[in-house]
Amino acid sequence: MGSFSIWHWLIVLLIVVMVFGTKKLKNIGSDLGGAVKGFKDGMKEGGQSAADATSTPAGQVTQDTRTDKNTIDVEAKQKS
Repeated sequence: MGSFSIWHWLIVLLIVVMVFGTKKLKNIGSDLGGAVKGFKDGMKEGGQSAADATSTPAGQVTQDTRTDKNTIDVEAKQKS
């Protein structure tokens, strides 16, 4: 009733390989690796652009005080 032995894990691994196949597992592994790499690259770029960004949250429209008298003021909403 404690932890599993090495034989239990080998049997589980064998069943997973039989169900999914080695090619499918290889594709899943490469997709997961690419996703992790993309996430790390995004975190690096996000840290650099956060320092350059203004204090306006993403998706929010700011009002320019130098507007023309013929300008129509509208509110932009995001689709949900």
